[in-house]
Amino acid sequence: MEELTFSDESLKKTHSCGQLRIADVGGKVRLCGWVRSYRQHGSVTFVDLRDRDGVTQVVFDLPETPEGAATNKETPDGVTTSGLYELAHSLRNEWVISVSGTVRPRGQGRVNPKIPTGEVEVLAESLDLLNKSDPVPFTPDDPADFKNPADFAKVSEEMRLRYRYIDLRRPEMVRAFRLRHQICRTMRAVLDQAGFIEVETPFLTRSTHEGARDFLVPSRVQPGTFYALPQSPQLFKQILMVSGFERYYQIVRCFRDEDLRADRQPEFTQLDMEMSFVTESDVMAVVTDLMRQVCEVSGKPFPAHVQTILYKDAVDKYGIDRPDLRFGMLLHDVSAIVASGGFKVFSETISGGGVVKGLCAVGGAKFTRKEIDAYTAHAADFGAKGLAWCKLEAGAFAGGISKFLSPEEQAKLRLEFDAKDGDLLLFVADKLSAVNKALAALRSKLGKDLGLYKDDDFAWCWVTQFPLVEWNEEEKRWDAMHHPFTSPMPEDFDKLQSDPGQVRARAYDIVCNGTEMGGGSIRMHNVDVQKRVFALLGIDEESAKARFGFFLDALRFGAPPHGGLALGLDRIVMIMTGGASLRDVIAFPKTQRAACPLTDAPTPVDEKQLQELDIRLIAPPT
Repeated sequence: MEELTFSDESLKKTHSCGQLRIADVGGKVRLCGWVRSYRQHGSVTFVDLRDRDGVTQVVFDLPETPEGAATNKETPDGVTTSGLYELAHSLRNEWVISVSGTVRPRGQGRVNPKIPTGEVEVLAESLDLLNKSDPVPFTPDDPADFKNPADFAKVSEEMRLRYRYIDLRRPEMVRAFRLRHQICRTMRAVLDQAGFIEVETPFLTRSTHEGARDFLVPSRVQPGTFYALPQSPQLFKQILMVSGFERYYQIVRCFRDEDLRADRQPEFTQLDMEMSFVTESDVMAVVTDLMRQVCEVSGKPFPAHVQTILYKDAVDKYGIDRPDLRFGMLLHDVSAIVASGGFKVFSETISGGGVVKGLCAVGGAKFTRKEIDAYTAHAADFGAKGLAWCKLEAGAFAGGISKFLSPEEQAKLRLEFDAKDGDLLLFVADKLSAVNKALAALRSKLGKDLGLYKDDDFAWCWVTQFPLVEWNEEEKRWDAMHHPFTSPMPEDFDKLQSDPGQVRARAYDIVCNGTEMGGGSIRMHNVDVQKRVFALLGIDEESAKARFGFFLDALRFGAPPHGGLALGLDRIVMIMTGGASLRDVIAFPKTQRAACPLTDAPTPVDEKQLQELDIRLIAPPT
């Protein structure tokens, strides 16, 4: 086995590989990093040396005598220039090296404007090989740096995650995690200035069934019992308010055993905060200021004023409680216009208790029938039973259902949508919730396809006054829309038994570009109100005591009015970097099957470990 030897001096770098500029010309430097690329031109070897800060070109030049013979001059480190050249000539990609030398200008016509160090290079005087590398499974460059950018697309995400240590060398990934660090630092600074105290809460706690499935951890000391990893620090942060801390926060890991998607992971990070003696506006003001400064450090725009939208208005106009405000294309309920018309799908749906809503795709009349069929399929993916449509061309309705619409209906629809020639009207008929879900998804896709916003547009809003509960049709009971500790609006207390569906919650979400960045609420600090809400949710007194007894006890000992919010850190970084997935901004993420290709987790464990935990595995039913 080859043993590499090098001195401690070779590790004492003076600069990073992204630091040198024209002002450094003439200086002696030492750089350490990975060989990004190498090339030979005659007696000269060029190496692009990379570290997390950037790339510097290093030149290994074998000088010649006036007669043309190569010299064999000794360098300050005792290595002959010919030996230095031979070692440089042997370098390969991703080998780890240390280089010392003199900074010099590249010279006219040789400047590389694509990199910050492109005006200079280092003429090497010594070279230490710190470690070799096997050929890497893919090149750790940004996609734009590939000779053929399509080559990077051939690198599967599975491959990137299996060799995550290679993937994380890519400048694009380094930029994302550097920004993540800066965002966390900014959050801490803002909250420290606002009088918050950072407090850690436990990872090993009890299962409280807050919504998603828990990850369970068996106890060896108390056989047959289990801890649960926290879905959030919800109860602990409320107990900290009872403890008198008044303003708490932490950047904390949370765990939920739920089906995954691009913006969901089984373990995720959130900025969690709670405040005593506050109203909704107090919490929202702190978070608005925090996100303003996060956007500033991220180089993204943030409005002077963030508008507030009531939940009912958001769902009515956008079909969803996290509206994308970068473009218009609002939804319109046209049930009153088409209820008695000649299109039976509409009239029969309305008479059966459903609704008809639609949107106007400005400029959408250009879509072919095949393209409209594709939008129909997209709406169907989100539950639509069909998609009715008609175009406005030459001052008249054309195509689709236009022949079933009377002149009076057409005139009213044109006025309702302010539709003009070249526009496309799209309709869904069904129960209100199904209509909103399908049209919200359709609106989002049309906004992108029609280029109604730019990639660097940012639109923020607060959504408030959510319903406290929603009806679970499958289990015939009420579920908490957020969690069971959200306070009802005081003026709606009398509806808790008589009309639960009309009770509004003191809840609020902050939304950016159609993505929920965080949500929170004012909590119930009165134990009697908390018990009333538990009863509404079907949690009887015995179950409440078994699941939340420690928390209910705390509320009995002088709990102050309090409220808080949690911001999804991973999601914020994804939005700020323009990433397509949370996996792009989490160092070691899981796949959609909740697996880690790097470590092959989860894995079976040996029988001895199971015996220590008094656990016996049972084969799953086939």
